[in-house]
This record gives sequence, structure tokens and C-alpha cells, in this order.
Amino acid sequence: MPRKNLIGGQWRGSDDVMEVRFPYDGSAVDAVSMASAADMDQAMAAALKGFEITRALPSHRRSEILENMTRLLRQRFDEVVDAMIMEGGKNRKTAVGETSRALETLKVSGEEARRIGGEVFSIDWTAAGENRQGFTRRRPIGTVLGITPFNYPVNLACHKIGPAIAAGNPIIIKPAEKTPLSSLILAEIVLEAGYPPEAFSVLNAWGPDTEMMAADPRVAMISFTGSSAVGWMLKNKSGQKKIALELGGNAGMIVHDDADLELAAAEAAAGGFANAGQNCISVQRVLIQRDVFEDFTDRFVERVKRLKVGDPRDPDVDIGPMISVRDAERAESWVEEARRAGASVLVGGEREGTMFPPTVMTDTSPDMRVNCEEVFAPVVTVSPYDSWDDAVATVNNTPYGLQAGIFTRDVKLIMDAWDRIDVGGLQVNSASTFRVDHMPYGGIKASGYGREGIKYAIEDMTELRLMVLNLS
Repeated sequence: MPRKNLIGGQWRGSDDVMEVRFPYDGSAVDAVSMASAADMDQAMAAALKGFEITRALPSHRRSEILENMTRLLRQRFDEVVDAMIMEGGKNRKTAVGETSRALETLKVSGEEARRIGGEVFSIDWTAAGENRQGFTRRRPIGTVLGITPFNYPVNLACHKIGPAIAAGNPIIIKPAEKTPLSSLILAEIVLEAGYPPEAFSVLNAWGPDTEMMAADPRVAMISFTGSSAVGWMLKNKSGQKKIALELGGNAGMIVHDDADLELAAAEAAAGGFANAGQNCISVQRVLIQRDVFEDFTDRFVERVKRLKVGDPRDPDVDIGPMISVRDAERAESWVEEARRAGASVLVGGEREGTMFPPTVMTDTSPDMRVNCEEVFAPVVTVSPYDSWDDAVATVNNTPYGLQAGIFTRDVKLIMDAWDRIDVGGLQVNSASTFRVDHMPYGGIKASGYGREGIKYAIEDMTELRLMVLNLS
């Protein structure tokens, strides 16, 4: 039987069924019911009723629910890992790491639920404010629509569910079409943890059908993680509601001549190819000072060659399949396009079905798609630079601005990079892929706006309410 959708605490099926297939070999794993327009309408109606309950929950109760979720996810850890491997082709190492991070995300959400406060501040900065006292508090915003991507379906769902519950909001989760199974396990966990059932729904739905919820005034906020094209389209349809967008990137990484080259090579190999490169902060463009270009590139390529490619169920595999043949074909076509234009492939580049090996290219130009667009595949380019200013300008020569990494021991250069590199997050002596789940995470330019990281997401999912008390 196809898995059902959770609509305001009730499990419901439909005649529209989608098969879930294992990206590694295309075999059928499961099937899910796809939500109809009526299902979405009922989920939003239930959320309005749920909001009357959740907005009144005391902070200790919201925290307890999140603590319960943490405990229940820990109990179902292996089940969640297996689901991610089979639905998304994520290798076991990465699936274990993601589930471990999801536990931290929920744990911190439970802690932050008790910290939502306000300010007491003076109003009498001007004569008109004499004998008055100001107070602020944060109140839940209302129904949150959380739209999650396929690449990290559990932790990024928790980055929406955790802050929403901590703030006292109802939430509707719309998982990526290709990875619905892990979100349905999370749905069972939320219900068992004790969150009011009216306030939580998970709707497996086709992307275009979801647009009706994005435009519906019963949704107070959209939290979207995914492609830039879809994110900005949703913003245009969202009207007056709040929207947080965590979108794409083509992260740059600078390796200066004073860097620890072994560390930089190790970080680039891990950061460029984790999750088969399907990561919005994946290292994509590595810029190396010319004097150390050959030394770094040799070290980097040697590390890439050691990565094991294969069946993601194998605990020793580092690189599993891409999410679909279509995505692997696109990556292959971009590499071939660059090769025809004069680029060289140092390792990799040959696709087999959904399997695309870790690929390193050089002799590329800024206008090649492997540089100027988001490749979202295990492809990294390496290029020499002469001056620090050249490297900074190249990193900034992109419509994106999510994260970047630099490797240098020079504090002056570090501070200059922090000032001039146009990204939401700069990683020093670390690859762009570094993230822990409580830090403010997000981008600028085409990479979106708003910040994840539980405390910062809670700020987006609440309204600041002011009261001024006249003491006269």
C-alpha cells in the first residue's frame, strides 16, 4: 500500500501514487500518495485551528515536545539512515552524519524554546518619551510552509520543524518529490512526541501543485530550501507573507601561498565531493596562488583518487549515485562542454547511469558553466591566480553568495576577505562546506536571504511585538 499523507493529524491516501526508486540501480523502494488540492486546503484549515493551541503552549511544554522528538529520532536512527540511503542514494557515512546532525538540531531547538524573550528599554531618549517604558516580546507568526530539498531531507526538515515548534507555530512540510520517506518517519515522530496533531502536516505533492499554498493567505511564512529558480518564483507568488530562502551557490575556495597545503587539499576533497557534490555549499571553484598551484593540485588529485565510488549501502563508499540519470547527464554535458572549449580533466568525468565519479578540471574559464553556474555534482575546477585581489574578484564574480573558504595564515588577508568577499558565511582554513546547526547560515545575492540556525530561524518565525507603558 502507498504511504499516506499526514493532514492535521490524520493519515490520508489518494489515487495519485508516485513510486520511490533507489537511485543506484533504479529499483522500486516504496510508493507514496500524492496530495490533492483538497488535501492542501484541509491541511491549511487544520493549521489555523492548531495555531490556537500552539500559540498558547508554554515554553517548557514546547521544549519537552522537542526533547521527546530527539529521543524518538535516536530510537529510530537506523531506520532513518536506511530510508535516506534508499530514497536518495546517500552513502551510509553521510546518512549517519546527517541523522546525527538532525539530533543536534532538535536538541538545540528544545533549548532555544526556553530562551525566546524580549527587551525592556527606555523610551525617554526624547522629551516626548518621558515617563514611558518600552517592552518587546516575540509572538509566533502562524502557519509555516516548510519546503525541503532532496539532498538533506532529514536535517533540513528539522531546521524548519524544530524552530517552528519552538516558536509555537503550526507547520506544513512539503518534502522533495524524490525523497518523501524520511519525512514521513519524522511525521510519526512529531505526533508521538506530543505536538498538537492539528498543527502538523506532511504533504507529498508535485512541485507546481504546491504553488497554491505559497499564495494562500492562511500561510504566514514560507521557509524554502532548494534551487534559486524555484525559490525566487515562490517569492513572487507569496504576496505579503514572510519568506526565507536558502538557495544555490557555486562556492569559491582560495588557497594562498602561505597555506597548509595538506589541510587545504583534504578539505577540498571532502568539501567538493561529499554527498556526490549535491550540496549548495559544496566546493566548486578552487583558486590557488600560482607559486603553489602545482603542489596543491597534485595533493588534491591524489586525495580525490582515493575516494571510493559505488553502492551507497556499502559503509566504505564515499561517493554514491546522483539523485537521477537526468542530473548525472547534465553534469556530464557541462564537463564535456568545458572540455571542448579547452579545459582539461585531471581525474573523473565519465558517467555510468546515475554514477558520476569525482571530477577535477583545470584550464577552465570564468564563463564556462562548470564555473559560473551551480554544478550541484561532484565536479571541482582548479585555477591559478597571481594576486590576492585577483582571487577575491574571481570568488565574487558570480550571481551567488552563500559561503566561501580561504586558506592562509595572514590575519590581514583574513580580515580583508571577511570584508570584501560577498557571501553570507566565510570559512577560514576550512572549506565552504563547513556548517554546524546553531550558527547563522544563509546567503546573499541569488543565494537567498534570511538565516537558518535555530535561534535565527525562530526570529524569522516570530513577530516582534511592542508595548509602551505610560507611567504618568
